[in-house]
Amino acid sequence: MTAFVEVFNQTLMITGFVFVMMLVIEYVNVLTSGTWQQSLTRSRWRQYVLAAFLGVTPGCLGAFIVVALYSHRMLSLGAVVAAMIATSGDETFVMLAMIPKEALVLSGILFIIGVAAGFLTDTMAGRFKSMRVESCGELEIHTYEDCQCYPRGQILAQWKSFSPFRTILAVVLALFVLSTAIGEIGPSEWNWVRISILLVSGLALFIVATVPDHFLEAHLWNHVARKHVPRIFLWTLGTLLVVEVLVAQVNLEGVIRENLWAVLGVASLVGLIPESGPHMFFVLLYAKGSLPFSILLASSIVQDGHGMLPMLAHSRRAFIIIKLMNLAVGLTTGGIVMMLGR
Repeated sequence: MTAFVEVFNQTLMITGFVFVMMLVIEYVNVLTSGTWQQSLTRSRWRQYVLAAFLGVTPGCLGAFIVVALYSHRMLSLGAVVAAMIATSGDETFVMLAMIPKEALVLSGILFIIGVAAGFLTDTMAGRFKSMRVESCGELEIHTYEDCQCYPRGQILAQWKSFSPFRTILAVVLALFVLSTAIGEIGPSEWNWVRISILLVSGLALFIVATVPDHFLEAHLWNHVARKHVPRIFLWTLGTLLVVEVLVAQVNLEGVIRENLWAVLGVASLVGLIPESGPHMFFVLLYAKGSLPFSILLASSIVQDGHGMLPMLAHSRRAFIIIKLMNLAVGLTTGGIVMMLGR
């Protein structure tokens, strides 16, 4: 029973951290809409660098933007590869919550590999027909006027109008902040992790308290709270329970140590699934010290959360080529790092 309580507490901390980070990123995404497209199209190397940067950004927003720009002939195939290698989807939030130092190092490595793989992809694709989809018009984005984030002079009036979504989100965030501050959720002592969670949570609470109803409902409630949070909670809770049982009943470290190459292959193949969640199993195993860095790296390179799902609507051929490219890079890189003893 004690083990389950610990797992549930850890799940709440991870899900809460992911939730507040998503709120903040969604807010920043709308504030800066339309500012990065021009930078992305100025040069190929700038495309690789900025696409990889969008990929490294926690969550799938950056990956979705890259796919949308590719479908509108604004990015090369290599830029999409760079973004998908760099991204780890929603699992980036989980890694930042559980293994923040390792997560930052991993993100830096993925960024570099993504840029290099993007250049390699376009170099190879230059010998064949260009992999571009038909343009479907200009990319539609919200403007600042359409989706104002901080309506001056209207904040009190928004609270008086009573939005159930605002009330629910504000109460949940306030409880999360309070529980974290007193040590019921997250670290039991004051450290930089607890302070970081409180700072981001406080910012998220400010966002929920001030954004207009349209932004609150369309972006924060329907997109973040309803679509992402339940899946993250269930995947985290289920995976933590499975890992807890395996660690208790099986000599998991011994099994992995004796079958490193097989585990590397399985982790890379699982990464082909265009869904955020399965990769979390390897993240949690690494966080518990049961998995070498090489396998986490390979899995992170191949998987891209559900950032590639929109590509299926644009080009199944491009989807397959990008996934195979990521698989080749993941297996090669993971194998080299494993032979180096990491």
